[in-house]
Amino acid sequence: MAFKKIGVVGCGLMGRGIVEVSAKTGYDVVVSEINKELLDKGMAAINQSVARAVEKGKMTEDDKNKALGKIKGTTDMKDFKDCDLVVEAAIENLDLKKKIFLDLDRICRPDAILSTNTSCLSVMDVAAVTKRPDKVLGCHFFNPVPIMKLLELVKTITTAKVTLDAAVEWGKSLGKTVIVAPDRPGFIVNRSFMPYMIEAFEMYEQGVASREDIDTGVQLGLNHPMGPLTLADMVGLDTLLFVTDAIYAETKNPKFIAPVLLRKMVTAGYLGRKTGKGFYDYK
Repeated sequence: MAFKKIGVVGCGLMGRGIVEVSAKTGYDVVVSEINKELLDKGMAAINQSVARAVEKGKMTEDDKNKALGKIKGTTDMKDFKDCDLVVEAAIENLDLKKKIFLDLDRICRPDAILSTNTSCLSVMDVAAVTKRPDKVLGCHFFNPVPIMKLLELVKTITTAKVTLDAAVEWGKSLGKTVIVAPDRPGFIVNRSFMPYMIEAFEMYEQGVASREDIDTGVQLGLNHPMGPLTLADMVGLDTLLFVTDAIYAETKNPKFIAPVLLRKMVTAGYLGRKTGKGFYDYK
């Protein structure tokens, strides 16, 4: 199964990244938002991103125009009716995702593949509301999508081999390295990532070391591009708390219990770079 037209539900941070990489590689793309204001904001961000790519010499002006010409924005989900693959990139809310998949199942062609960009929620729970669970899988991209090379595909117990194979080929066509994870809490990356982050939070919380020394130790000692507390601020502390809580709710494994400090920082609104304050102050 070869894809020609891709649909993306949501033009936020993740959605617009998926739109950009798909359009750059020659796919026709339809992206939706719940209102024109959010759609215009997302489309403007895509324009800025590809303009920066031209400035950095990563693509030509002609390539930029071709990519942007491949993208259609909409506030009407009926425009997904002729898409080969639709990627849902809404917020991490299971009830919302189920509603979106109910709509997509009704609107899209019977042979269209539906996927969710969730980082931790059960893909099977979403697939179960459709009449095509064999054509549903997870497509977990990483932020920022145009830069991060990994695509984690999530196969449920009902995902057909032909569905997975088609998604693998699409991911490779985007220039991504594709890995396949089972539909288990946290999949591969977050299941290994969160205990590492929790340990760093607890070291800081317990006064084992300063935030700077924790970050420097990991960055230089383990050859990571940045330390865990800096990374947490970039990802968003609310996002990390959500992922941790979601994995713990499914597994009841104590290594996924969120540290008290993380929960209090989120309550206080210290979410990292996006609010100007997290483990570090960005104001």
